[in-house]
Amino acid sequence: MDAIRAFAEHVARSRFEDLSPDAVRAAKVYTLDSYGVGLAGSAGPWVAELIACQQGWGGGEQARVWVSGARLPAPAAAMCNAYQIHNSEFDCVHEQAVVHPMAVLLAALTAFAEREGGVDGKDFLTAVALGVDVAAGLGVASKSPLKFFRPATAGGFAATAAIGKLMGFDADRLVNAFGIVYSQLCGTMQAHTEGSMLLGMQIGFNARNAVFACDMARRGLAGPQNVLEGAFGFFKLFEGEHDLALVLAALGKTWRIAEVAHKPFPSGRATHGVVDACMELKGAHGFAVAEIDTVEARVPSLVHRLVGRPPTDDMAVNYARLCVAFVSARALMNGFVGVDDFRPEVRTDLATLALARRFSVRIDDNPDPNALVPLTVEIGLKSGARHARKLDVVYGNPAKPMSREAHLAKFRRNWTAGSRPLPAAGCERMIALVDDLERLPDMRLLVDLIAP
Repeated sequence: MDAIRAFAEHVARSRFEDLSPDAVRAAKVYTLDSYGVGLAGSAGPWVAELIACQQGWGGGEQARVWVSGARLPAPAAAMCNAYQIHNSEFDCVHEQAVVHPMAVLLAALTAFAEREGGVDGKDFLTAVALGVDVAAGLGVASKSPLKFFRPATAGGFAATAAIGKLMGFDADRLVNAFGIVYSQLCGTMQAHTEGSMLLGMQIGFNARNAVFACDMARRGLAGPQNVLEGAFGFFKLFEGEHDLALVLAALGKTWRIAEVAHKPFPSGRATHGVVDACMELKGAHGFAVAEIDTVEARVPSLVHRLVGRPPTDDMAVNYARLCVAFVSARALMNGFVGVDDFRPEVRTDLATLALARRFSVRIDDNPDPNALVPLTVEIGLKSGARHARKLDVVYGNPAKPMSREAHLAKFRRNWTAGSRPLPAAGCERMIALVDDLERLPDMRLLVDLIAP
């Protein structure tokens, strides 16, 4: 039996009452967080052009694009909103899985809920938790370096699981839906390597395709059955070496949503460890930026591969978000990294670039191709003093979490960072509704606040 059957049975049988209190809490936290980064992402590059493309491809008023309020068919709205969630590199991540589990999932699930109407918050939270179990489970099982963009590919499975749950699919129909979405999976690491905005688009493609897959399965279309372990299945073609045994044994016992990490900064998660260490060193030793001579980061191979790229004079915005030297330089200069740190005039700021060029990023001896930690940062001062910090856990991880106050502050900043103003009162209303989401009668009430 292909392992996809075990995931399908887990999704079909699980109920809200099966979720742990930590899982429910985390599902609410990362639902609110992901809506927030999607609002901020409405001001990102290519958003207006993407909406215009969707409108040109066909009409429909099934679901809305957040902030703009544009009405589109549900798959098209899912694509636009998924892109908005990920285009700022600000969405949450499951570190062990190397998966952003909410981007594809939340956009597709919300578009479906808006189209259908009457989807309550309890069922929505259940679907979120189950979708994250699928995406993170696939990532945790993989033991190979990234070739395809796992947040997009695993995210397609996650969104399909979540929508299928709300559609009431049994395990057989879920397997068919997984087979249909697998046949549409896309997204390689080339866009990441080049710092292209197509990286976020790959999130959108898979959100759209998950809605397609579930609609087709609902109407009885059968898909390939052995999509994980078959001769041309997900692990053979998209991943490589893997071990599913512990992941499958944990289904229904370990809720992966409770393992998800916040992203405090709008940059690749692989930058956050070096940023965290730099900020801790500056806070502990009180040196000024002008005193810094060199910064050396010794990091796992994945961190070097994802964000070890050199700063350049003409960095595109997504390249800058994925350049650990640039992001860390902004943190040392400002004590924080925010969306304004990636404006064109900041990306070409001579002082920032000069500091970024004092960084060296070296690969350590960690054999795990999917590890983000441990890492060590050493800052050498012009005085000759040297200060080092080793991190085993990065700020935002559940073991080193953002406080509720910091989480809500991030959401409130994102509420005001979109392409057009949203009513101020809606921000606190959104927080209150998500805090009590299991009692919300219809998810469209949330969409009314973010796409008025």
